[in-house]
Amino acid sequence: MENKIKAKIEFVSGETINLELYPDVAPITVANFVELCKAHFYDGLCFHRVIDKFMIQGGGYVFDTRKGLVEKRAKEIKGEFRSNGVNNPLPHDKGVISMARTPYPDSASSQFFICVADTHFLDGEYAAFGRCADEDSIKTAVKFGKVKTGSWQQFSDIPLNPIVIKTISVEQ
Repeated sequence: MENKIKAKIEFVSGETINLELYPDVAPITVANFVELCKAHFYDGLCFHRVIDKFMIQGGGYVFDTRKGLVEKRAKEIKGEFRSNGVNNPLPHDKGVISMARTPYPDSASSQFFICVADTHFLDGEYAAFGRCADEDSIKTAVKFGKVKTGSWQQFSDIPLNPIVIKTISVEQ
């Protein structure tokens, strides 16, 4: 993973998560993520699913106090993982960022998750494409994984106090 792109998730709360993205591992995924960041797609979206000792997931919904979670969609991309015919050797270790998807292998679009524990059962099934760049960023992700959650409509594991992305910036 010699080729790295730096990214920074800034939250409305003032906290940050610094990332390293690996285009050599998942070129389609990284290009899509970078494109969405540069278009400010993620601005105002929330982490809508957090599970302690597993992962925090965001990038697809705005939290509206009256309507709940309101979806924001992006184009779907090819899933870059082993069971979908792509050699992706990045394991889902604590701090790794990966694309969320439906059961359909090529359904990833904008939603991503950050592992807050080693989750190797996901290896080969989801497109890992980077990792937290420093220990403080991992600590922030783990802290978010421990927030109190509840349910709303068909959703569960939603933070009771929304974790809102201010912006995601990319340095190439």
